[in-house]
Amino acid sequence: MNKAYKKISWTQHSQIKMRQYGLSKQKLFGILRNPERVEQGIVPGTTAIMKTNKVFGNKTSSLFGGKTKNPPKADAFRRARAPGEIWLMYKDTKDFRKIISAWRYPGISKPGEEIPIPADIRHELEKNDFE
Repeated sequence: MNKAYKKISWTQHSQIKMRQYGLSKQKLFGILRNPERVEQGIVPGTTAIMKTNKVFGNKTSSLFGGKTKNPPKADAFRRARAPGEIWLMYKDTKDFRKIISAWRYPGISKPGEEIPIPADIRHELEKNDFE
């Protein structure tokens, strides 16, 4: 399957929200490549995609991994991440894909319902035109 890859453009709003929510470009590229859910965005002509924040590891894992003289490796102390979702809103044009916004939602949303967007992001999106 041969997909046409588009150049990515980031709005200033999306860069601010990435810093605010601690999201990296690599994390968002992973969501773009393999989203768990795709919804229509609140801005006309946009798409919102989501991926859940997976929980890896176990807080109660063995601290020293059995009988060993070596200190434990860093992954023995992995912390479980809080459940939630990471959302990304973008708009496709002829030549590129414009990333409009990205945010973390602390809960779990239901498919088909309105996209859970924080009030500050919703206000910013409604007052700007992302053409």
